[in-house]
Amino acid sequence: MTEQTTTNANDRSEEGGIGEFVRAIIYAAIIALVIRTFAFEPFNIPSSSMVPTLLIGDYLFVSKYSYGYGDYGTFWGLAPFSGRLMDQTPHRGDVVVFKWPGDNSTDYIKRLIGLPGDRVQMKDGILYLNGQAVPRTPLSHPVPASGQPEPQNVTDYNEDLPDGPEHYIRVTENKPNLENTEEFVVPPHHYFMMGDNRDNSADSRDPAGKVGYVPEENLVGKAQVLFFSLDEDAHFWEFWKWPWAIRWSRMFRMVG
Repeated sequence: MTEQTTTNANDRSEEGGIGEFVRAIIYAAIIALVIRTFAFEPFNIPSSSMVPTLLIGDYLFVSKYSYGYGDYGTFWGLAPFSGRLMDQTPHRGDVVVFKWPGDNSTDYIKRLIGLPGDRVQMKDGILYLNGQAVPRTPLSHPVPASGQPEPQNVTDYNEDLPDGPEHYIRVTENKPNLENTEEFVVPPHHYFMMGDNRDNSADSRDPAGKVGYVPEENLVGKAQVLFFSLDEDAHFWEFWKWPWAIRWSRMFRMVG
């Protein structure tokens, strides 16, 4: 009788231990989902459209709460409303992750240039906002990627947006892509986005790229912290390459 009681107690203990483990996994998954949906979401940079600010292989955290919560940016297009909940107005110059309006699901990252009502135009490669040229100062040397040689045939500038942060942009020599455009007037509840790599970015300047004006409900969040960075020829899962592939100087930098 004693042996049977002990055996039953051990079985219940094992079942309880397994049950506790499963519940812990479920709770952890729920907490991670809530954080990813409403607080911070990790993203990696797959293209060069934001060079020299962001490089291919950069990993960053995006704050989901910065602009409120939109249908496509938060609820995967399933919410029975348009616009945003707990809406917060973005600032000109923010580096923003948004859902590409072409399919409302692909993530893009660009710099917010035009707010609703702004007039945006490119003239001879110079950015004009509301009829005024945005000041820019050429750098003596292009901004190099960590551990890489200085890029050739490009000029980097320090651009100073009105009511926004100073930031670097890159212009490619002998590549006059979208250097002259029509004047765009940003409609209500929409935003005008551009890449810092001005001649290598599909953004709101190019109607053929189907980016166009970005609706407010497509905003995902503001890029905040660059927490990890790998050379282009290394994948995140190739941890054996990390000692040589990690760009240590880019770790834990604020995005701006």
